[in-house]
Amino acid sequence: MKITDVKCFPVFHGSRNYMFVKVETDEGLYGMGEFGLTWKEQAGIGAIEQMKTDLIGQDPLNIEYLWQLLLRGDFFPGGRINMAAQSAIDVALWDIKGKALGQPVYMLLGGKLRDRVACYTGAGTPERAREKVEEGWRYLRMSVKARDGILEPAAAIRDSVEAFAAVREAVGPEIELIMDVHTRLDTPDAIRLGRRLEPYDPFFIEDPLRCENPQSYRTVRRHVPCPLAVGEHFATKWEFRQLIEEELLDYARVDLGIVGGLTEARKIANWCETHYIKIAPHNPLGPVSAAACLHLDIAVDNFAVQEGGLIGRTVMEDLFPVQVPYQAGYMLAPEGPGLGIEFDEEAAAAYSFKPGHGPRYHRADGSLTNW
Repeated sequence: MKITDVKCFPVFHGSRNYMFVKVETDEGLYGMGEFGLTWKEQAGIGAIEQMKTDLIGQDPLNIEYLWQLLLRGDFFPGGRINMAAQSAIDVALWDIKGKALGQPVYMLLGGKLRDRVACYTGAGTPERAREKVEEGWRYLRMSVKARDGILEPAAAIRDSVEAFAAVREAVGPEIELIMDVHTRLDTPDAIRLGRRLEPYDPFFIEDPLRCENPQSYRTVRRHVPCPLAVGEHFATKWEFRQLIEEELLDYARVDLGIVGGLTEARKIANWCETHYIKIAPHNPLGPVSAAACLHLDIAVDNFAVQEGGLIGRTVMEDLFPVQVPYQAGYMLAPEGPGLGIEFDEEAAAAYSFKPGHGPRYHRADGSLTNW
C-alpha cells in the first residue's frame, strides 16, 4: 500500500475555522487528521503541501519512520505550524493502519484499558452548572474572563473566585471543578488566583501562563497549592521536558493536533507515567480530534479527564456522518476499525473558509493582553 494524495479541507463552522486532512492510498483506504492551530489554516496548508512531496509513494503503515522524516528530513526545524501539519498527517496514518488491520486505533496503541472516557464541559454560572450535572457531566470548567473585552488582572481574579465559589456551592463537593486561566495572567496574578481558589478545591488550574518560558512554572509551583494542568500550546516532547522532569505540572495538556499526533502523544503519556503525572488532553477542535483523543485516552493508564470541546453536541454531521459514541458526559469506546469515524468529502464543498484572526483582549490602557 502506498500514499497517493494528501488533501486539506478548511471549513468554517459556528464561530471558527476547522481544517481536516485526508490521506489517501492506492488501495482505497483513507485516513483523517485535524490541524490544531485555528486561524493558521492557510499556513498549515502550505506546510502540508510541502510535506506531501515526501509522503507520496510511501508506505502509510510505516508511521514512526514517516514521523521522523517529516520532523528531521530537512535541516531547519519547522516550528509549531509544521508540527500541527505533521500532527494531522500522523493521526490520519494511524486511522489508515487501524482500517488496514481491522482494529480500533486504541488496540494498536496498547489495548483497551477503559470502556468510557470522562469529559469536562464549560459551565460558568450556577444555573448552567446544575443543568450540566443533570445531563450527567461530572467535570465542569470555568474560565478567567474579561469585562467587555477588557481584561484587568485584579478584576478578573475577583470575578473568577466569586464565580467559582458560587458554582461550587451550587453543585456540591462531589463534582470536579476546573479553572481555565487560558494563559491570561502573568506569574504574580496566577499565584494570587491559585491561592484564593484553594478553599474551593479545584480539580486543577489550567494553563496559568503562556508557554514561552516554562522556567516560570517553578515560581508558580512553589506558591500555588492547587494541581496544575499545562501544555496545550506545546509541540513535541521536548517542550514538555522541563515540566515533566521537574514535576512542575500534575496534568499534561497534550494537544494531538499540535504536539505531533498520536505517535508523539503516546510517548509523552508514557514519560508522564514515570512521574505519576496524568494526561488531560486539550481538544477545542472537531470530530477528528475528538476521536483521536478518545483512542489515546482508552489506551493509556495515566488518563485523568478529557476536554469536551464539541463533544456531546450535534456538529458537522453531514461532513462526519459517523462520529465517536457519546453518553451523558462520557465518550464511549468505538468498536470499528481505525478512528471509527467517516468523512464525506463532497459535503465539504458546502462549507466556506474565512481568513481572519481569533478574539483579542486588551487592558484598560489599550495595550494588548492574552486571549
